[in-house]
Amino acid sequence: MGAIQNKLDGPISEELALVRAAKAGDDSAFEELVRRYDRNVFRIAQHITQNREDAEDVVQEAFLKAYGNLTKFQEQSKFYTWLVRIAVNEALMKLRRRKPERTVSLDEDIKTEEDSLPREIADWSPNPEQQYTQAELREILSKTIQGLPPGFRTVFVLRDVEGLSTEETAAALELSVPAVKSRLLRARLQLRERLGKYFQRRDNDGKGSTSKNGDVETDVASGDGNL
Repeated sequence: MGAIQNKLDGPISEELALVRAAKAGDDSAFEELVRRYDRNVFRIAQHITQNREDAEDVVQEAFLKAYGNLTKFQEQSKFYTWLVRIAVNEALMKLRRRKPERTVSLDEDIKTEEDSLPREIADWSPNPEQQYTQAELREILSKTIQGLPPGFRTVFVLRDVEGLSTEETAAALELSVPAVKSRLLRARLQLRERLGKYFQRRDNDGKGSTSKNGDVETDVASGDGNL
């Protein structure tokens, strides 16, 4: 595990101070880590499992495993990155148990609808920011993310939803940085294409909202973010 962790330089962070206190037997320090990250871990788990009860189980198991293996944490990466790796593994195990006939692996290539990346991305016309409210767009985006293949969805959630860096995402998923970049690009392209088709279909059906709320941010699905 140490081979994929990035060493942290500089002064001890508040997070690392809490980890070391927890290692020394201070349960309140670990409780603080739980308070800091339980919502983030829950969101990640829910995106992967797409089930609230399973996500709650994942959160509990992830923190229990983190606590039980705290002495094995080598402090060469952020504790949160290490915790996310545990949570992702637990969430994927949930999926395997739910669908034993199908395996979900982040170490294998994922079959997509196209053998190659789409050269053209569907254009949103008119601009969905001018047609939908912020709440509507958030719900549409969430449902569309759920439709991505598990491996793509996990990378997209960690990188673009939770805001982990490419290196942190790679460490959390035990993938190479190029693999993360490739899956993130494919996820963004698939997501934008699916959203484009969705808005086009809604527009053709005459069911779109006429709201002119222009405050919604859609860059997360545009594929324009930095890799």
